[in-house]
Amino acid sequence: MKPLTIHFISIGGSVMHNLAIALHQQGHHITGSDDEINDPSRSRLEQYGLLPAQPGWNPDAILPTLDAVILGMHARPDNPELQKARELNLPVYSYPEFVHQQSLHKQRIVVAGSHGKTSITSMVLHVLKYHNRNFDYLVGAQLEGFDTMVRLTPDAPIIVIEGDEYGSSPIDRRPKFLHYQPHIVLISGIAWDHVNLYPTYEEYVAQFELLADGMAKSGTIIFDDTDDMLDVIALKEREDVTRQPYDVHPYRIENGKTVLITKSQGQVPVLVFGEHNMKNISGALAVCDHLAITEEMFYEAIQSFKGAQNRLEKVVDTDSTVVFRDFAHAPSKVEATTEAVKAQYPERRLVACVELHTFSSLNKSFLTQYRDKLDRADVAAVFYSPHTLEAKKLEAIDPADIITAFDRPDLRVFTDPAELQSFLKSQQNGHPTVFLLMSSGNNLKWE
Repeated sequence: MKPLTIHFISIGGSVMHNLAIALHQQGHHITGSDDEINDPSRSRLEQYGLLPAQPGWNPDAILPTLDAVILGMHARPDNPELQKARELNLPVYSYPEFVHQQSLHKQRIVVAGSHGKTSITSMVLHVLKYHNRNFDYLVGAQLEGFDTMVRLTPDAPIIVIEGDEYGSSPIDRRPKFLHYQPHIVLISGIAWDHVNLYPTYEEYVAQFELLADGMAKSGTIIFDDTDDMLDVIALKEREDVTRQPYDVHPYRIENGKTVLITKSQGQVPVLVFGEHNMKNISGALAVCDHLAITEEMFYEAIQSFKGAQNRLEKVVDTDSTVVFRDFAHAPSKVEATTEAVKAQYPERRLVACVELHTFSSLNKSFLTQYRDKLDRADVAAVFYSPHTLEAKKLEAIDPADIITAFDRPDLRVFTDPAELQSFLKSQQNGHPTVFLLMSSGNNLKWE
């Protein structure tokens, strides 16, 4: 295969820099630009000799000899490099378009949904790697044993993709997952999110229906049978498409450890916990069944799965203090994660803290979606940054608005990271305590 010359506009993005590294490793010639690149992207790009010499946009880097330009979501529609690429009639792709174009000859498996998609994708990748299968992938978190979050090769027969419903690029607002045209799609659940793109619940749900409608012939839809909206989408008649529901995998908690209850393998210990993860395991098992992975093979491999980075990741474990950090930020994720930790540590005091960071979570009209979502926590706190509100050009929020929205009068609300840290430390009062830090931002840290 002839090496391609590819330029990345906004190379510092999480998936963008991983895709750049993956293509570089395949022998393609990669250049890129961005106005700001932070770690870990910066260090990793530098390690591979792909870090731009200076920040900013450089139209002179857009040459007629480029085979492709990949446009990241962080760039603006009036980006000078994009304008130059259009003047030269160069092929401009969003990264999902490019991944699909490079995967036309592969079996494409897409894992989508408002929650659980990273974990399910990660489980499938872990099982395939454990059994030395040849596969490509795209996943939204760093996984133990994987150098990059993306692998794209000419010879792998399958590709497993975490399908994001967020916009594809600044000039293509369609969900990323609509570009992949999967042969197998798993939809883990639907809970309204990304209100800046989908102002109503109905508009949000419609994107998942379009994903199901775009299935390849002889395709399979795997779906959470407990989600009423998914029942409606999955049971719609589609020519030559098979439907396969899944539910929570049977399990029990014994002495603080979770074991799966199986028909073929007896009790199988696992390192992840929570009812939502037992459902994720069922979904991953269903996907693997279509990839010639037997139940016995799946259960053997899943025992060593530790979870994806920042997905219920344990960062402290002492006799008196256990600390988890989790990417949970949407209401459904906050509720599922809080319930999972309380069920795993019923005798311990649970201190749960959420950072409101996304467009949706900082939207006043959306805040009511968080009602009762922290009820399982013994102590509950919320952090948000007024600076983030200003940067996203959103209406100011008063702490009283958040307390009302969560419907929890004892909720503590913080806007200063130092005050939040002091509060968290004050909760270490000698009693066995579990701290749960839920955020897609950078302000919830255990120090």
